[in-house]
Amino acid sequence: MKHFNNLILASKSPRRKQLLEEAGFEFEVKTVEFDEVFPEDMDATKVAEYLAIEKNKAHREALGSGTIITADTVVIFSGKILGKPADEKEAKHTLKLLSGKIHEVMSGVCISNEEKQVSFSSLTEVKFHDLSDDEIDHYVQTDSPMDKAGSYGIQEWIGLIGVEWIRGSYFNVVGLPVDQVYKVLKDEF
Repeated sequence: MKHFNNLILASKSPRRKQLLEEAGFEFEVKTVEFDEVFPEDMDATKVAEYLAIEKNKAHREALGSGTIITADTVVIFSGKILGKPADEKEAKHTLKLLSGKIHEVMSGVCISNEEKQVSFSSLTEVKFHDLSDDEIDHYVQTDSPMDKAGSYGIQEWIGLIGVEWIRGSYFNVVGLPVDQVYKVLKDEF
């Protein structure tokens, strides 16, 4: 595998860190505070990449050198973004919304060094089986949907028993389309 010098993952996500480690990347994790705000009238499919670019700008300003990777993942249902739940009640409500239906997971990624910046989006469709109230309650009580867009992690129990099919990158749903990150790094950096 090609070695990339001074690679920085600017994300607090343990899932993104794990994915890059499993892919064999050598990198540091460095983060600065960033307020994830986007224009209210922005098309939902544009939000993840917009936030990844803005995060990258903030990290570039604070960190200066290095090849910085930033990302954002959103869950879209009926044209609206389903963010991280505020509480268990909202997590259950979101999972009931997604039950038996198709939704989209969009990750935006931005990679930059001192000379250039490349950004892209990855879209994956996910279809849940019909989920019972007991299954939803069990998941919310035993796993941690609170820090996840759309109130679920596909790699957790609810994904194992509840996802009927996906169309697109599984790793995108986990939080980072690693194959595309690798290709951009290899081809552009």
